[in-house]
Amino acid sequence: MLLRITNILALVASILLLVALSLEIIYYRELEAFTSWFTMASAVVCLIYCLDFFVLMAHDTKPLHFLARNIYILVLSIPYHAIAVYLDMALSHTAQIVMSGVVVLRSVMALYITLRWLIQRRTTRLLWAYVATVVLSGYVAALLFYEYEAPVNHAVANFGDALWWSWMNLTTVGAEIFPVTAIGKILCVLLPILGMAMFPVFTVYVTSLYDGTQVAEGGDKPKQ
Repeated sequence: MLLRITNILALVASILLLVALSLEIIYYRELEAFTSWFTMASAVVCLIYCLDFFVLMAHDTKPLHFLARNIYILVLSIPYHAIAVYLDMALSHTAQIVMSGVVVLRSVMALYITLRWLIQRRTTRLLWAYVATVVLSGYVAALLFYEYEAPVNHAVANFGDALWWSWMNLTTVGAEIFPVTAIGKILCVLLPILGMAMFPVFTVYVTSLYDGTQVAEGGDKPKQ
């Protein structure tokens, strides 16, 4: 029961983090200048992640092995910025950049947790898992692209441009917006790779539907 509760809390925290990150990026351009409400939301999410991590470790047959295998999750679950604010620490420019990177990685972890829950709960619905993966991955990529590209790339006028760029790259078609930052260029490489990996899933789904319809209608049994 405790595991189930902490898993649900981790899912809710992941959704909360994605929503908070969306509001922070869309309405505030500089991710390193965290607003107070985003810092508070991130701290709550991190505390839930830490709780979930230690509960899972306590229920594992080999706790130390679990800790060594998943130490990166614990590292990303520590609310560094909230601690710095609470201690009234003056952060250097380098520290702010590092914290921005932690936020990016934490958002990817939240995306993974959300997608894992959707896919596990829809194991008989391959299409739903496919759509959720493509839409959420494209959305998070658009958030990151907009955050880093909008201040320096005149082609990204609003968040709609970032969304269009992200999903056009996911479809491997490409867009007439060329990234100028390192993060943007990395995303420009990763999105088509994800798209090429995901679109065959849709083809398999449609083929299985067609084969199932043929069998239901008394047609030839699909070849194995």
